[in-house]
Amino acid sequence: MKHPIAVLLLCLFAGSSYSQEKTDQWLEELIRTNASPFLLNVLNQPDTFQYQFIYTQINRDKDNNPSFKNYYFHVDKNRYFNPASMVKLPTAVLALEKLNTLSKYGVTKSSAMLTDSAYDKQTRVVFDSTSEDGAPSVGHYVKKIFLVSDNDAYNRLYEFVGQKTLNERLWKMGYKDARITRRFVTMTEDQNRHTNPIRFKDYAELLYIQPPAYNTKDFDFRKKIFVGNAHYNREDSLIMSPMDFTTHNNFPLEYLQQILQAVMFPDATPSGKRFKLTEDDYAFLHRYMSEMPSESDYPSYDTSEYFDSYTKFFFFKADRKIPPYIRAFNKTGWSYGFLTDVTYIADFKNNVEFMLSGTIYTNKDGILNDDKYEYEQTGYPWFKEMGTIIYNYELQRKREFAPDLKAFKIDYRN
Repeated sequence: MKHPIAVLLLCLFAGSSYSQEKTDQWLEELIRTNASPFLLNVLNQPDTFQYQFIYTQINRDKDNNPSFKNYYFHVDKNRYFNPASMVKLPTAVLALEKLNTLSKYGVTKSSAMLTDSAYDKQTRVVFDSTSEDGAPSVGHYVKKIFLVSDNDAYNRLYEFVGQKTLNERLWKMGYKDARITRRFVTMTEDQNRHTNPIRFKDYAELLYIQPPAYNTKDFDFRKKIFVGNAHYNREDSLIMSPMDFTTHNNFPLEYLQQILQAVMFPDATPSGKRFKLTEDDYAFLHRYMSEMPSESDYPSYDTSEYFDSYTKFFFFKADRKIPPYIRAFNKTGWSYGFLTDVTYIADFKNNVEFMLSGTIYTNKDGILNDDKYEYEQTGYPWFKEMGTIIYNYELQRKREFAPDLKAFKIDYRN
């Protein structure tokens, strides 16, 4: 038996305080009963792979109104994982929400968004070669975030919403442990607190000017977070100590699941958790959360690199195949050995729907920033098999009322 002090040190090292793990025995038994030897090996090493998994079952009533039941497997909001690009999900949604407050000035998703520079390391952006008219815009940035998880698009929307607004809005919605502190480019904490001046234009007409902003709100960094055994620093020197994630972005898996559910099912979301979006906003999000790179003209992607399942971890990334009758409405993130995906699955052929949320850590050598992670060998196969087990269960699960999924059938040609 481990000494209590040793247990506490282990938890602090892993980036969590006392465990508040949630596991539903029924879900664990379902998965283990159907698991391959590969999957069982991963499941039997929860401290090594640090996996968390949520299965959200959806049932409809006679009027097609949905209700939701979450089943958990090793889910613990105090166990840190690096969310990587997962923070792009709330940032994109809150960018659209903020955009609606500017509608009185004539600003829309397609208005030219010209980002200026007013502080050290800030980037000026007045042109986007991937858009149809060559102009950057909030709408185009949102597209790129969901189509291929574009980092530059996230940085621009982070600057548009502002670090202070991003976090305060999430906290007000009940996501108290969420934290978005940085762009995806090397900057200091101070530089990330400063966000750029921005102009919105409609052709030659200036619609709105957003001044530069600075976040004076303090973050709670008292809980220290360390990951790994060693890491390479920014100078590519190997440091024989864990990497410090104390001030990095943080977003528990349960929060991400709730945000995706709120985006997919706004009418079934309590008012405090509902985003202030229009019907057109939701339709826009649903399209680009589910559209594949080969279906996009602007931006146009090299599909040998950005293949259709490039950002679809559950089921599809491992084999690079997506059946034509299934759509995944999702967001993924990957960095430092962590892989994360939250997705709503709609199977129009078999009339099946459900949500899956998962994260796993694949870093056998314990060294961060060495670009040696077992994504292909362990991560993507884990997502594939976990998803397949739930999908096979859903195919045979009895429902009192079959879902009408026509709201999620989208014409991607227009």
